[in-house]
Amino acid sequence: MSQTRHVPVMLQRCLDLLAPALEVTSPQQPVVVDCTLGLGGHSEALLAAFPSARLIALDRDKEALRLSGQRLAPYGDRATLVHAVYDELPEVLARLGVAKVQGILFDLGVSSMQLDDADRGFAYAQDAPLDMRMDQTTGISAAEVLNTYPPGELVRILRAYGEEKQAKRIVSAIVREREKEPFSNSARLVELIRDSLPQAAKRTGGNPAKRTFQALRIEVNGELSVLERAIPAAVEALAVGGRIAVLSYHSLEDRLVKQVFAAGAANTAPPGLPVVPERYQPRLKLLTRGAELPTEEEVAENRRAAPARLRGAQRIREEER
Repeated sequence: MSQTRHVPVMLQRCLDLLAPALEVTSPQQPVVVDCTLGLGGHSEALLAAFPSARLIALDRDKEALRLSGQRLAPYGDRATLVHAVYDELPEVLARLGVAKVQGILFDLGVSSMQLDDADRGFAYAQDAPLDMRMDQTTGISAAEVLNTYPPGELVRILRAYGEEKQAKRIVSAIVREREKEPFSNSARLVELIRDSLPQAAKRTGGNPAKRTFQALRIEVNGELSVLERAIPAAVEALAVGGRIAVLSYHSLEDRLVKQVFAAGAANTAPPGLPVVPERYQPRLKLLTRGAELPTEEEVAENRRAAPARLRGAQRIREEER
């Protein structure tokens, strides 16, 4: 697996958003957390751009940790790599004796390595076992979801996580086919989706299997429930003045990030108070106007950047106990 193919999404903009918190001149070493290490492109750039910073990087994928470990080896003990899911951030920081951090980066979705490794079953363009687990040491595979979930639950997943309008039609075909033979490989599923869609639905939005594969991946890895816990925990871990940048690739992820940031940036005082007490003041300041998009040039260079949405926020107040 060549690492040169891995192009980090919106890299310079992420660095610019985090820079004011990491270019500190105080004697204390700033700490930046990359919650989604992947192949280490963002992490390497953070270490290079902020020479005084210490990096803590999390990934649930052991192969990603191994490859990134090689890439980040020149930075020695400035980089601490941890096998963990990003909602485990509070436990990881406690274990490392780190109370608060100055920067946090999330690059959500599937890493290039997982997409490019056919055997992982994330990509619908090549035949592979239907696995889709980001951590292959735990949890159920996409094949198990397809073969064992009740039809109603499969419809819910395809609609909620894949925004698939033809969910009922696809699930009917899945249920009919799995009774003949359980699903094991991606090509059969792709073919079944193609065959079960009306002509008009096949003509829009790229590969017709894309939405179903996305939905299965989110379900297998519990991505939204993990994110629901992870973003508030990350905000909590920020020191005052600390900054967080989140890249999401799916409207449900982006909505969740937007809600947490908006709640943190809101004044929570009861209406009608002449003076707003400190405890009701916003804890966050939004650093992006809505979600920022990649430039046309970047999308031309890196097709995987196309759906990216970037949001940033700064911690401006401690939580009052």
